[in-house]
Parts: sequence; C-alpha cells; structure tokens
Amino acid sequence: MTRFNTKVTPEIERLTDICTGHTSMDVSLYGKYDVKRGLRDINGKGVLAGLTQVSNVKATSMVDGKEVPCAGSLSYRGYDIKDLTGGFVRDHRFGFEETTYLLLFGELPNEEELNNFKKLLANQRSLPTNFVRDVVMKAPSKDIMNALSRSVLTLYSYDTNPDDISLPNVLRQCLNLISVFPLLSVYGYQAYNHYIRGKSLYIHNPKRELSTAENILRMLRPDKKYTDLEAKILDLALILHMEHGGGNNSTFTTHVVSSSGTDTYSAVAAALGSLKGPKHGGANIKVVSMFQDMKKEVKDPEDEEEVRDYLKRLLHKEAFDRRGLIYGMGHAIYSVSDPRAEVLKGFVEKLAEEKGRMKDYRLYSMVERMAPEVIAEERRIYKGVSANVDFYSGFVYSMLDLPLELYTPMFAVARIVGWSAHRMEELINTDKIIRPAYKNVLEAAQYVPLHER
Repeated sequence: MTRFNTKVTPEIERLTDICTGHTSMDVSLYGKYDVKRGLRDINGKGVLAGLTQVSNVKATSMVDGKEVPCAGSLSYRGYDIKDLTGGFVRDHRFGFEETTYLLLFGELPNEEELNNFKKLLANQRSLPTNFVRDVVMKAPSKDIMNALSRSVLTLYSYDTNPDDISLPNVLRQCLNLISVFPLLSVYGYQAYNHYIRGKSLYIHNPKRELSTAENILRMLRPDKKYTDLEAKILDLALILHMEHGGGNNSTFTTHVVSSSGTDTYSAVAAALGSLKGPKHGGANIKVVSMFQDMKKEVKDPEDEEEVRDYLKRLLHKEAFDRRGLIYGMGHAIYSVSDPRAEVLKGFVEKLAEEKGRMKDYRLYSMVERMAPEVIAEERRIYKGVSANVDFYSGFVYSMLDLPLELYTPMFAVARIVGWSAHRMEELINTDKIIRPAYKNVLEAAQYVPLHER
C-alpha cells in the first residue's frame, strides 16, 4: 500500500535551507517603503483596508485635536454591544438568533420577524442524508477546525447551485452554514473523541425548539443535560464573538476572497483557515493552558507575590511556553478596555459559583488586576494594556466542560454570522462599484460577470 509521506527527511531539510537562502529579505525594506505587514503597522495601529457598515470598533477619541485612548466600544449595525446583550439579559432570553438577524439585515426584527427567522434557521439545522457517516466520521481529525473546513468544502458537492453568487443564493448558502456550523463542529469532535481517543460515540440530533446555545450543549453532552445559566452564558459568549469589524484577519479574508467572485463554501473555508491561527482564534486556548501551568508552578494561587513573580517570569520567557507573553492581556485595538471582556466578566462569577470554581475566579481576577502593572514595570509599551475577551472566554468554556478542541470551532460557530454579513456586503457593494467603472471595458470584451452566467 502506498503511504502518505509525513516525515521530514534530511533531503527536505537541505532543500529548505536552499529555499531560505534565496527567499530571505532585508526586513528594513518594509520600513523604507512603508509596507504594512498584515493588518497592523509597526505601532499596532490598524491599517485601513476597506469600509464596512456591519460593525464598528472604537478605542480612541479626539481631545483637543489629539487622538487619545478611551474605553473601548463595539457596535453591531449601530447598536452598542453592551446595550444589546443587556437587553437579552434583562429579558431573560437568548439573543444569538436575534443578533444574527441584526448583522445580516441591518435592523432588529419585530416579534413576528424573529419567530419566522428562528423557524427558518431551525428548518435548515440538518445535514444531508448520510453526511455525518460519509464525511464527518471518515478520516476524523484531532484538529476540529480542519475537519470543519473539510465539511464546508464537501457541502459544495451537495449544493445544486453552488457557484451562483447572486445575492438570494448566497444568502441561502450563508443561512444554511450558520444553521449547521454547530452540528459540524460538535459532530467533528465526537468523531475525533471516538475514533482517535477511543471514547464512546454520541450523536444527538438538535431540537427545533431550542436555541443555538442550548443545542450545542445538548449535542455535546452524553446525557444532553445543561442548566439555564450555562446555556445563557454560552449564548452570550457566541454573541460577543460574532463580529469585530472588517479589519480582523478572518473577516478581511472573507472580503478579499469574496471579491474574486468565488463560491460561498470556498470563501468560508478560507476564513476558517485564517481563524484557526493561534494569533487569531486560538488565543483563549493559550489563556487556559497558561493558567493550568500557573497553578502547577505557584504553590499558593492566592499569594499575590507568588503570582506576581510568575507573571514576571512569563515576560522574561522563563515560564510556560517561553514566548514572553501574558496571554489574554492586551489587544491590537483596545487599550483602556475591551467591552466584550467587560460584558463576559459580569457573568463569569455567577457561573464560577454554580460550578464551585470560585478559587479559580479569584486567581483570574488577581491576574487581570496585576498583569497591567507588571507589564508596565517590565516593558516599554506604546499604549495601555487590559484584559481582552479571550482572557475570560477560555475560563467560561472550561467551566462549561467544553473540550479544548472545540474552543476555536465555537469561535467559528459565532463568527460565521459576521463572515456572512461581510460576504453579502462585499458582493452588494462590489457590484455597485465595478459596474459603472468598467462598463465600457465589459462591453468591449463582451464579458459577462460570473454571477450572471
């Protein structure tokens, strides 16, 4: 039998050295020509790469003609995230589906519109016949993000009109993917847990009358049981991760790939590949792993001096992964505060109390308070440092007994909504710009745009 080569041989290493020798560039040229490496400049300031009306992130304000840091804010279609989530909490209702409607269509639904939309998502919350057996269960992967990408690309083959990028067809595809992402993620994990780790296999069907968050917990747990607080906090976490402006890596990827005219499945698979990176979607895993290491290394987790010393060792590359980072602290945009972290923190204590994790909660709170002080003492920083959403989301997921393998897929379950809104926005506005600008060229070449074929 022919085997797939998975080993790095000495010959491959030799060829790598040749590649490196002829590919390395003088990095000073980036500064000379003012080339931005990615979506941030050398000072961490965001690079303008497009326009969007889907959401807005604010971290600075103008005072006496100067731009100064301010408390961070995030708005979805003009609605402040704190006001949105506050309404859901106050009314004791789930908000994932309502926020999905807002991001896609630009306005909040009335009661009838929301009920119809929930029914639409529930009707599409199923996979093609034998898809779980033939796709998800075969060749399971320890990396659920890769399994998720494979499933998304395979769904292309089950679509009778996959390449049509007319707006109604793209919206249909996006709604389908939003509905099935929880299934693909949880089932992908269950396949890995059974076939690779040798654990029992559970495949629970979702229930139409349940919310997205409730169905995730129902499908994941062997006994299908969960508390109302667990489901409400997972719902909140999904809402907070749904969208974060057009400049984050995976959403920018969605815009770029969509602008080529490619199909929805390819665009979403590209976004998943971006989100998988530890510098984007995998950060909360690092936070949880860092705290696990901290509890091993620190004799008394309630001793502030011991914890402070550990944080210093982190910055000196003497602890955990030796990268010199305190994970969960700081953000590319926010400096004074991350509004998502503030919202989530308000409910972490309640869940910690329910789960008997108050000792861990006190440690997280201590690190959140002390880390900015330690960083300021040890490093020269260009802006303030505060806890970001990953600092608490990983703790929340651990208290919900979500396996580490599902942390980033849960991010994807939420962010597919934002990607869908941005894909629609890109297609709508590209069409408005391209047609007038290139009308004569198109006529001369007798070219028919792809989505009209």
